[in-house]
Formats: sequence, C-alpha cells, structure tokens
Amino acid sequence: MPTHGLITPRLAEEMIGSRLKLRPIESLPLTRCGGGVLREDICAERDQPPFDRVAMDGIAGDSDNWRRGQRRLKLQGVQAAGAPQTTLARKDHVIEVMTGAIMPVGCDCVVPVEQIDVDDGYATLKPSAVLTPFHNVHRRGSDAQRGSLLLACGAHLRAPEIAIAASAGKTQLRISCQPAVAVVSTGDELVEPGEPIADFQVRRSNAYAIVASLLQRGLNRITDRHIRDDESELTQQLALLLHTHDILILSGGVSMGRFDFVPRVLKQLGVEEVFHRIAQRPGAPMWFGTGPQGQAVFGLPGNPVSTLTCLIRYVMPAIAVSMGMPGGVSERLALAAPVTIDSPRTYFLPVCIEHDESGRSWATARPTNGSGDFLSLAGTDGFVELPPGPNTYPRGFLSTGYRW
Repeated sequence: MPTHGLITPRLAEEMIGSRLKLRPIESLPLTRCGGGVLREDICAERDQPPFDRVAMDGIAGDSDNWRRGQRRLKLQGVQAAGAPQTTLARKDHVIEVMTGAIMPVGCDCVVPVEQIDVDDGYATLKPSAVLTPFHNVHRRGSDAQRGSLLLACGAHLRAPEIAIAASAGKTQLRISCQPAVAVVSTGDELVEPGEPIADFQVRRSNAYAIVASLLQRGLNRITDRHIRDDESELTQQLALLLHTHDILILSGGVSMGRFDFVPRVLKQLGVEEVFHRIAQRPGAPMWFGTGPQGQAVFGLPGNPVSTLTCLIRYVMPAIAVSMGMPGGVSERLALAAPVTIDSPRTYFLPVCIEHDESGRSWATARPTNGSGDFLSLAGTDGFVELPPGPNTYPRGFLSTGYRW
C-alpha cells in the first residue's frame, strides 16, 4: 500500500503533543486523589522514620551487655507502639517491645520473640539470637530526612503515592483537573447491546472499549454519544460537545466513504485539522485536530482493532501528557519468535506478554484476522510497534510495546 503523503507515527505523536494544553490545577481531599496526577512537590514533614523504630516483636536491650555473656535478663516492662518512650533501668534488664514502637532509651538491639524463652519474669536468649547493635531497628531518618523530596510534581497517584502523601501530613493535594471527555461513535449500522438487531447491523462495541479504557486509567468525566450518519445531526451534536468538553474521541466517519462526514463537519465547526492519515497498519485513516478553545479532537477509524490501537497509541499518552505526567506509557519488549511484516507501513501487532525463568519479558504475536477482528484481542496484553517492511524481525528483536 502506498505511503506517499502520510506522516509517520512518531511525527503524529509530536504533532499531537505540540497542540496539547496543560490541564488546570484543582485541590482535592486526599481520599479523592487516587489515580490523579500530582501538581506539587511533596516533602517530608519530619524524619522518616521519625524515631528509632522497633522492627520486630521481641525484647529490646543493651547489645554490649549481651555480648559480654549475659543471657538471662529480667523483663522490666513493655514498650507498646504509640506509647511514650520508656527507659531501660539496668543493663541486665530488657523491655518487651512491639513492632512500630519507639526504641526505649538505653536499648540498641531487638531480639525477636522466636529467639527467646520467657519464664517467671525473665527472658533467656537462645543460641541463635543475633546481638549486634541496631539489629531489627529501623533507624531514624534512614528512609528520608525532614524536608527532603518524597514525591515530585507529575507523579501518578497510586496507592503507594497516596500513602506517602498521608505520611507527610497532607489532607489535600493539588492535582490536575480531569478533562471532560466525550466519546462519540458514528454510524447507522450500530445497535446497542440488548436491543433487537437486523442481519445487516452490528453491535455498538467501540465506545464501550474506549470508555472502559478511560475508566481503567482513572478518568471518569465521560459522556458517551451515538450519532447517526446524518450531517445535520452530526453538526448539531458535535457543536454541543465541543462547547462542553475538553476532549472528543470519535470512532468512525473519518475515512473516504460517502457517509464519512466527520472531517468536513469538524472543519465547519472551527476545528483545525492538524493531520489526517498516518502511515500505519491498522488505523491509517486516523484524524486529529484542535477546536477554537484548544479542545483536542481525535477521529479514530471505525474498525474495532484500529479504534483500540489508535486509542492506546495516541489518545491515552496525549491525555497523560496534558495532565502533567512526564515520559511515555510504552515499554521495550523482545519478540518471542521471528515475525515477518510485508506492509511498507509501521505495523501494530497484538501480543501476549510472557516471562521466562530469568524474568525477562517476551512478546508473543497474536495477529488478528484484519482490523475488524476484535475477537482475537481477547487475552492479549497489548501490541508492539514494528518498523515498516517488508522485513523479518528475529527472535529477541526489541520493539516498543503498549498495553491495553
């Protein structure tokens, strides 16, 4: 297939990136920030840990005294987690300690309960006991010093990052505002799941895949619309969606057919076409433009494999960048077996990702029966981006991978 006049995927990515606007900032309670993108630096409120912290349930004592041969020691009391610090009264005493407690004054070592015998108010060390200074002690400031950077602006706020922000005393965080996203599928042939369907119609599935992908990435300000192949209706509906949304993701209507009205309608609505068509397979007809207020408009081809591939390759990385996340969403993957590509265009090949005994990732090809065969995508992990052919890429060839 000729590639004359078509841009490369890399250039398409750069052109999208050059038109994106950084999302504004909002401040939300910590409990509502999961999945968001941090727009401030988070620094340590105090040393972390803030004190010499007991790392095992057991007894705490003076390791120097134990190394001199003292093996039977009197239990003086208990140092519980969250209780004020106690003090060792004598070197031949020990204090029962709990995980998370502050180390008692005069103690520098913790012996776990498994390495002691307790009888009649005394603890006897077993021969296996390790008696080196600060054994089983999480030293103050060993994780972070007060004022040191814990989370940088642009961090994706998953469970660990939320916990770190909480440890820094944060009740609210400044994060990127989520974009309002309109998902639009076009076509008279589309019928909703559960509704009666004729032999010449198909189920509306692309929009469900797009919405699921957005939700999977923590995006929930989503509107879903189905618009018939009617230019007047398309114009009216897209005008409203452009007015109320930051991003439009359209599926179908961007190719060369009689009823592919989307590019013409968008132009009439003041959306500037940035590019139309990419030298890739599947998904060559992809369209991208920007609206009068900077709205990002993605016109994805209607064939389901093309829709999902273009969504993951271009739309999701663009949303991530607009929310302030540095870097991409791709990874390097090695082919598990030779792959022959005949197409003179960049080729997106569905794969399953497996790991060998050494833990290395391998991408095993799972080709579809054309861009309409979305059934073959079940069980796959994503796709790899292979250079234009014709060529045979050997086992171990490193390619760029994208996960669904």
